[in-house]
Amino acid sequence: MAPGSGVCKEVFESHPKFANFDLALSKAEKNGTPIRSIIGSSEKHGVSSSNGVYELLECPVCTNLMYPPIHQCPNGHTLCSNCKIRVHNCCPTCRLELGNIRCLALEKVAESLELPCRYHNLGCHDIFPYYSKLKHEQNCQFRPYNCPYAGSECSITGDIPTLVAHLKDDHKVDMHDGCTFNHRYVKSNPHEVENATWMLTVFNCFGRQFCLHFEAFQLGMAPVYMAFLRFMGEDYEAKKFSYTLEVGGYGRKLIWQGVPRSIRDSHRKVRESQDGLIIPRNLAIFFSGGDGQELKLRVTGRIWIEQ
Repeated sequence: MAPGSGVCKEVFESHPKFANFDLALSKAEKNGTPIRSIIGSSEKHGVSSSNGVYELLECPVCTNLMYPPIHQCPNGHTLCSNCKIRVHNCCPTCRLELGNIRCLALEKVAESLELPCRYHNLGCHDIFPYYSKLKHEQNCQFRPYNCPYAGSECSITGDIPTLVAHLKDDHKVDMHDGCTFNHRYVKSNPHEVENATWMLTVFNCFGRQFCLHFEAFQLGMAPVYMAFLRFMGEDYEAKKFSYTLEVGGYGRKLIWQGVPRSIRDSHRKVRESQDGLIIPRNLAIFFSGGDGQELKLRVTGRIWIEQ
Protein backbone atom coordinates (compact mmCIF):
# COMPACT_ATOMS: atom_id res chain seq x y z
CA MET A 1 0.00 0.00 0.00
CA ALA A 2 1.28 3.46 -0.85
CA PRO A 3 2.21 5.61 2.18
CA GLY A 4 -0.62 7.78 3.39
CA SER A 5 -3.21 5.94 1.29
CA GLY A 6 -6.36 4.52 2.77
CA VAL A 7 -8.35 1.52 1.64
CA CYS A 8 -11.91 2.19 0.50
CA LYS A 9 -14.54 -0.09 1.98
CA GLU A 10 -16.94 0.32 -0.93
CA VAL A 11 -16.53 -1.97 -3.93
CA PHE A 12 -17.40 -0.64 -7.39
CA GLU A 13 -17.79 -2.65 -10.55
CA SER A 14 -14.95 -2.20 -13.00
CA HIS A 15 -13.81 -3.86 -16.19
CA PRO A 16 -10.32 -5.17 -15.36
CA LYS A 17 -7.64 -4.38 -17.91
CA PHE A 18 -4.02 -4.81 -16.93
CA ALA A 19 -2.12 -3.32 -19.85
CA ASN A 20 1.13 -1.80 -18.63
CA PHE A 21 1.63 1.67 -20.06
CA ASP A 22 5.43 1.50 -20.25
CA LEU A 23 5.28 -1.96 -21.82
CA ALA A 24 2.88 -0.77 -24.53
CA LEU A 25 5.16 2.14 -25.36
CA SER A 26 8.34 0.07 -25.40
CA LYS A 27 6.78 -2.51 -27.72
CA ALA A 28 5.76 0.21 -30.09
CA GLU A 29 9.22 1.77 -30.03
CA LYS A 30 11.00 -1.58 -30.62
CA ASN A 31 8.77 -2.36 -33.57
CA GLY A 32 9.15 1.11 -35.00
CA THR A 33 5.38 1.55 -34.91
CA PRO A 34 4.06 5.12 -34.56
CA ILE A 35 1.79 5.50 -31.53
CA ARG A 36 -1.09 6.67 -33.72
CA SER A 37 -0.94 3.40 -35.69
CA ILE A 38 -1.61 1.31 -32.59
CA ILE A 39 -5.15 2.64 -32.53
CA GLY A 40 -5.83 3.80 -36.05
CA SER A 41 -5.24 0.47 -37.78
CA SER A 42 -7.85 -1.38 -35.77
CA GLU A 43 -10.43 1.37 -35.22
CA LYS A 44 -10.78 2.17 -38.93
CA HIS A 45 -12.61 -1.12 -39.35
CA GLY A 46 -14.65 -0.84 -36.18
CA VAL A 47 -12.55 -3.38 -34.26
CA SER A 48 -11.10 -2.20 -30.98
CA SER A 49 -7.54 -3.16 -30.15
CA SER A 50 -7.51 -5.74 -27.35
CA ASN A 51 -4.30 -4.37 -25.85
CA GLY A 52 -1.88 -1.47 -26.04
CA VAL A 53 -2.62 2.21 -25.87
CA TYR A 54 -6.26 1.96 -26.95
CA GLU A 55 -7.06 -0.24 -23.95
CA LEU A 56 -5.19 2.09 -21.64
CA LEU A 57 -7.35 4.99 -22.75
CA GLU A 58 -10.60 3.20 -21.93
CA CYS A 59 -12.03 4.02 -18.52
CA PRO A 60 -12.36 0.74 -16.54
CA VAL A 61 -15.72 1.86 -15.11
CA CYS A 62 -17.70 3.29 -18.05
CA THR A 63 -15.45 1.87 -20.84
CA ASN A 64 -15.56 5.21 -22.68
CA LEU A 65 -12.37 6.82 -23.93
CA MET A 66 -10.83 9.12 -21.33
CA TYR A 67 -10.11 12.82 -21.85
CA PRO A 68 -8.17 15.22 -19.57
CA PRO A 69 -8.11 15.28 -16.69
CA ILE A 70 -7.25 11.55 -16.57
CA HIS A 71 -6.93 10.47 -12.94
CA GLN A 72 -4.87 7.68 -11.42
CA CYS A 73 -4.54 6.06 -8.02
CA PRO A 74 -1.18 5.62 -6.18
CA ASN A 75 -0.87 2.19 -7.85
CA GLY A 76 -1.26 3.69 -11.34
CA HIS A 77 -4.81 2.56 -12.15
CA THR A 78 -6.57 5.19 -14.27
CA LEU A 79 -10.16 6.34 -14.72
CA CYS A 80 -12.03 9.29 -16.22
CA SER A 81 -13.04 12.41 -14.30
CA ASN A 82 -16.76 11.59 -14.45
CA CYS A 83 -16.23 8.16 -12.91
CA LYS A 84 -13.89 9.55 -10.27
CA ILE A 85 -16.96 11.32 -8.87
CA ARG A 86 -19.15 8.23 -9.29
CA VAL A 87 -16.79 5.99 -7.29
CA HIS A 88 -16.46 8.60 -4.52
CA ASN A 89 -12.68 8.98 -4.93
CA CYS A 90 -12.09 5.25 -4.48
CA CYS A 91 -10.05 3.27 -7.06
CA PRO A 92 -12.38 0.59 -8.50
CA THR A 93 -9.42 -1.74 -9.19
CA CYS A 94 -7.38 -1.76 -5.95
CA ARG A 95 -9.76 0.26 -3.73
CA LEU A 96 -7.14 2.77 -2.63
CA GLU A 97 -8.12 6.40 -2.22
CA LEU A 98 -7.56 8.20 -5.51
CA GLY A 99 -6.55 11.64 -4.29
CA ASN A 100 -5.85 14.19 -7.04
CA ILE A 101 -3.12 12.51 -9.09
CA ARG A 102 -3.18 13.23 -12.83
CA CYS A 103 -1.83 10.73 -15.37
CA LEU A 104 -0.01 13.36 -17.41
CA ALA A 105 1.99 10.80 -19.40
CA LEU A 106 -1.18 9.14 -20.75
CA GLU A 107 -2.72 12.53 -21.52
CA LYS A 108 0.44 13.43 -23.47
CA VAL A 109 0.43 10.21 -25.47
CA ALA A 110 -3.23 10.78 -26.37
CA GLU A 111 -2.23 14.02 -28.11
CA SER A 112 -0.27 12.02 -30.71
CA LEU A 113 -3.14 9.67 -31.59
CA GLU A 114 -5.53 9.79 -34.52
CA LEU A 115 -8.84 7.95 -34.41
CA PRO A 116 -11.77 7.35 -36.77
CA CYS A 117 -15.18 8.76 -35.96
CA ARG A 118 -17.35 6.43 -33.89
CA TYR A 119 -19.95 6.68 -36.68
CA HIS A 120 -17.67 5.25 -39.38
CA ASN A 121 -20.07 2.31 -39.82
CA LEU A 122 -22.78 4.85 -40.70
CA GLY A 123 -20.66 6.54 -43.38
CA CYS A 124 -18.15 8.90 -41.73
CA HIS A 125 -14.67 7.91 -42.92
CA ASP A 126 -12.67 10.83 -41.52
CA ILE A 127 -9.78 10.45 -39.06
CA PHE A 128 -9.34 12.94 -36.20
CA PRO A 129 -6.72 13.83 -33.59
CA TYR A 130 -7.68 12.23 -30.29
CA TYR A 131 -8.75 15.46 -28.61
CA SER A 132 -10.76 16.62 -31.67
CA LYS A 133 -12.68 13.39 -32.09
CA LEU A 134 -15.25 13.98 -29.34
CA LYS A 135 -16.13 17.47 -30.56
CA HIS A 136 -16.56 16.20 -34.11
CA GLU A 137 -18.82 13.34 -33.01
CA GLN A 138 -21.17 15.74 -31.24
CA ASN A 139 -21.94 17.35 -34.63
CA CYS A 140 -21.14 14.56 -37.09
CA GLN A 141 -23.68 14.55 -39.90
CA PHE A 142 -23.67 10.73 -39.83
CA ARG A 143 -24.69 10.47 -36.17
CA PRO A 144 -28.13 8.92 -35.61
CA TYR A 145 -31.19 11.16 -35.54
CA ASN A 146 -33.62 11.30 -32.64
CA CYS A 147 -37.18 10.25 -33.31
CA PRO A 148 -39.04 13.42 -34.44
CA TYR A 149 -42.40 12.35 -33.04
CA ALA A 150 -43.77 15.18 -30.92
CA GLY A 151 -46.75 13.54 -29.25
CA SER A 152 -44.66 11.82 -26.58
CA GLU A 153 -41.07 11.36 -25.49
CA CYS A 154 -39.44 8.67 -27.63
CA SER A 155 -35.91 7.35 -27.17
CA ILE A 156 -35.58 5.67 -30.57
CA THR A 157 -32.67 6.83 -32.74
CA GLY A 158 -31.56 5.82 -36.21
CA ASP A 159 -31.06 6.86 -39.81
CA ILE A 160 -33.88 8.41 -41.83
CA PRO A 161 -35.29 5.18 -43.39
CA THR A 162 -35.35 3.57 -39.94
CA LEU A 163 -37.19 6.53 -38.40
CA VAL A 164 -39.70 6.75 -41.27
CA ALA A 165 -40.62 3.09 -40.73
CA HIS A 166 -40.71 3.66 -36.96
CA LEU A 167 -43.07 6.63 -37.28
CA LYS A 168 -45.41 4.66 -39.53
CA ASP A 169 -45.40 1.36 -37.64
CA ASP A 170 -45.00 2.40 -34.00
CA HIS A 171 -46.49 5.91 -33.82
CA LYS A 172 -49.10 5.29 -36.56
CA VAL A 173 -48.29 8.63 -38.20
CA ASP A 174 -50.04 9.24 -41.52
CA MET A 175 -47.77 9.16 -44.57
CA HIS A 176 -48.56 11.34 -47.56
CA ASP A 177 -46.93 11.44 -51.02
CA GLY A 178 -46.81 14.85 -52.65
CA CYS A 179 -45.59 18.40 -52.14
CA THR A 180 -48.97 20.03 -51.49
CA PHE A 181 -51.26 19.30 -48.59
CA ASN A 182 -54.67 20.13 -47.19
CA HIS A 183 -55.12 19.03 -43.60
CA ARG A 184 -58.16 19.68 -41.44
CA TYR A 185 -57.79 19.85 -37.68
CA VAL A 186 -60.89 19.46 -35.51
CA LYS A 187 -60.97 19.68 -31.72
CA SER A 188 -63.89 20.06 -29.33
CA ASN A 189 -63.69 22.53 -26.44
CA PRO A 190 -60.73 24.54 -27.78
CA HIS A 191 -60.64 26.65 -24.61
CA GLU A 192 -59.51 23.58 -22.67
CA VAL A 193 -56.43 23.01 -24.82
CA GLU A 194 -53.59 24.90 -23.15
CA ASN A 195 -50.53 22.84 -23.95
CA ALA A 196 -50.53 20.05 -26.52
CA THR A 197 -48.43 18.74 -29.39
CA TRP A 198 -49.44 16.75 -32.43
CA MET A 199 -47.61 15.43 -35.45
CA LEU A 200 -50.20 15.48 -38.18
CA THR A 201 -48.41 13.71 -41.01
CA VAL A 202 -45.14 12.98 -42.79
CA PHE A 203 -44.77 14.06 -46.42
CA ASN A 204 -42.66 12.27 -48.99
CA CYS A 205 -41.72 15.09 -51.34
CA PHE A 206 -38.82 15.30 -53.86
CA GLY A 207 -37.66 11.96 -52.48
CA ARG A 208 -37.23 13.44 -48.97
CA GLN A 209 -39.42 13.43 -45.87
CA PHE A 210 -41.00 16.39 -44.05
CA CYS A 211 -42.89 16.40 -40.72
CA LEU A 212 -45.87 18.73 -40.25
CA HIS A 213 -46.44 19.72 -36.61
CA PHE A 214 -49.35 21.47 -34.91
CA GLU A 215 -49.11 22.68 -31.31
CA ALA A 216 -51.14 24.58 -28.73
CA PHE A 217 -49.37 26.60 -26.04
CA GLN A 218 -49.25 29.91 -24.19
CA LEU A 219 -47.26 32.70 -25.86
CA GLY A 220 -46.86 35.05 -22.93
CA MET A 221 -50.41 35.35 -21.63
CA ALA A 222 -52.05 34.62 -24.98
CA PRO A 223 -53.11 31.09 -25.99
CA VAL A 224 -51.99 30.30 -29.54
CA TYR A 225 -51.79 27.50 -32.06
CA MET A 226 -48.69 26.97 -34.19
CA ALA A 227 -48.01 24.93 -37.33
CA PHE A 228 -44.54 24.32 -38.72
CA LEU A 229 -42.53 21.95 -40.89
CA ARG A 230 -39.38 19.97 -40.05
CA PHE A 231 -37.07 18.29 -42.53
CA MET A 232 -35.81 14.76 -41.96
CA GLY A 233 -32.14 15.44 -42.68
CA GLU A 234 -29.35 17.90 -42.03
CA ASP A 235 -29.78 21.66 -41.69
CA TYR A 236 -27.75 22.46 -44.82
CA GLU A 237 -30.10 20.20 -46.80
CA ALA A 238 -33.22 21.73 -45.23
CA LYS A 239 -32.16 25.17 -46.47
CA LYS A 240 -32.58 23.98 -50.06
CA PHE A 241 -36.36 23.93 -49.53
CA SER A 242 -39.08 26.45 -48.76
CA TYR A 243 -42.70 26.01 -47.75
CA THR A 244 -45.91 27.91 -47.16
CA LEU A 245 -48.70 27.31 -44.66
CA GLU A 246 -52.11 28.91 -44.92
CA VAL A 247 -55.15 28.96 -42.66
CA GLY A 248 -58.29 31.07 -42.85
CA GLY A 249 -62.02 31.41 -43.19
CA TYR A 250 -64.80 33.90 -43.80
CA GLY A 251 -62.77 35.92 -46.25
CA ARG A 252 -59.65 36.20 -44.04
CA LYS A 253 -56.45 34.19 -44.09
CA LEU A 254 -53.02 33.94 -42.50
CA ILE A 255 -50.07 32.88 -44.66
CA TRP A 256 -46.62 31.82 -43.50
CA GLN A 257 -43.60 31.26 -45.73
CA GLY A 258 -40.42 29.83 -44.32
CA VAL A 259 -37.63 27.27 -44.49
CA PRO A 260 -38.19 23.86 -42.86
CA ARG A 261 -36.08 23.18 -39.79
CA SER A 262 -33.92 20.07 -39.54
CA ILE A 263 -35.08 17.40 -37.09
CA ARG A 264 -31.70 18.00 -35.42
CA ASP A 265 -33.67 20.86 -33.83
CA SER A 266 -36.29 19.53 -31.42
CA HIS A 267 -39.90 20.51 -31.92
CA ARG A 268 -39.68 22.40 -28.62
CA LYS A 269 -36.74 24.46 -29.91
CA VAL A 270 -38.64 25.33 -33.09
CA ARG A 271 -41.72 26.27 -31.07
CA GLU A 272 -39.74 28.52 -28.72
CA SER A 273 -38.18 30.31 -31.70
CA GLN A 274 -41.72 30.89 -33.10
CA ASP A 275 -40.47 29.77 -36.52
CA GLY A 276 -43.82 28.87 -38.05
CA LEU A 277 -47.44 29.87 -38.59
CA ILE A 278 -48.79 31.27 -35.30
CA ILE A 279 -52.57 31.56 -34.92
CA PRO A 280 -54.00 33.40 -31.89
CA ARG A 281 -56.80 31.39 -30.32
CA ASN A 282 -59.43 34.08 -30.79
CA LEU A 283 -58.62 34.19 -34.50
CA ALA A 284 -58.59 30.38 -34.74
CA ILE A 285 -62.07 30.34 -33.18
CA PHE A 286 -63.21 32.99 -35.66
CA PHE A 287 -61.90 30.85 -38.53
CA SER A 288 -63.84 27.93 -36.99
CA GLY A 289 -67.19 29.71 -37.06
CA GLY A 290 -66.97 31.99 -34.06
CA ASP A 291 -69.14 30.09 -31.57
CA GLY A 292 -66.14 28.80 -29.61
CA GLN A 293 -67.61 25.31 -29.27
CA GLU A 294 -65.32 23.56 -31.72
CA LEU A 295 -62.00 24.22 -33.36
CA LYS A 296 -62.11 23.52 -37.10
CA LEU A 297 -58.97 24.66 -38.89
CA ARG A 298 -57.93 23.75 -42.41
CA VAL A 299 -54.17 24.00 -42.83
CA THR A 300 -52.99 24.00 -46.44
CA GLY A 301 -49.53 24.39 -47.83
CA ARG A 302 -46.88 23.37 -50.31
CA ILE A 303 -43.16 22.59 -50.41
CA TRP A 304 -40.74 23.52 -53.18
CA ILE A 305 -37.03 23.50 -53.96
CA GLU A 306 -35.29 26.87 -54.02
CA GLN A 307 -33.42 27.48 -57.26
